[in-house]
Amino acid sequence: MVASVTSFGRNGLYDWLMQRVTAVVLAVYVVFMLGYLVMNPDLSYEQWSALFDSTCMRIFSLLAVLSLGAHAWVGLWTVSTDYIKGTGLRFIFQAVCGLVMFVYIVWGIQILWGL
Repeated sequence: MVASVTSFGRNGLYDWLMQRVTAVVLAVYVVFMLGYLVMNPDLSYEQWSALFDSTCMRIFSLLAVLSLGAHAWVGLWTVSTDYIKGTGLRFIFQAVCGLVMFVYIVWGIQILWGL
């Protein structure tokens, strides 16, 4: 089974559920950030820095970064299996996407936690 080897999840239902859960996390994060920006129209660097110094906000942002990576992986895997028919080319595409997502997630962690 090719799907069980290259898919993010164990099966299609798991991937579908992962897409929905990560979409909700990302939607809540975006709504929170937009609400914060609207409620603080003359936002200063000190306020912005204080928001992200909070452990709760760092964890929420980390959850959003991980959700973005998982959401993107499932979406790109689905698109690549639907539209890239050559196995070698599809593998290269998925490997590059996986590497790019890994780099972005590590980069996001470094930014959030100051590592």
